[in-house]
Amino acid sequence: MTATDHTSLGVQMLNDRVLVKPSNPGERTTRAGILIPATAEVAKRLIWGEVTAVGQHVRSVKAGEMALFSPEDRSEVELGGDIYVVLRERDLDAVASGRNAGGTGLYL
Repeated sequence: MTATDHTSLGVQMLNDRVLVKPSNPGERTTRAGILIPATAEVAKRLIWGEVTAVGQHVRSVKAGEMALFSPEDRSEVELGGDIYVVLRERDLDAVASGRNAGGTGLYL
């Protein structure tokens, strides 16, 4: 996979578009150990996803990085049985290039 196309699915993103595979927003556990079910209604929450492909005019993010975005600003597409989100680069709120060593998620 290159930074501009997702060859395994035959998709090349155009212009300033970014293809993101969102993380599963299922059950979460707080630092205090409280389990929050996926059906719990919480305040507007941004979600993380892995960038899988970017268009040729995208400058701030590369494939393989984690991107933070609003669940309301997304268009979903199913490719190869997986759900992906198509966003404009300007719809991304943050980019994290390193993985969190603890594996518990990324936090701002």
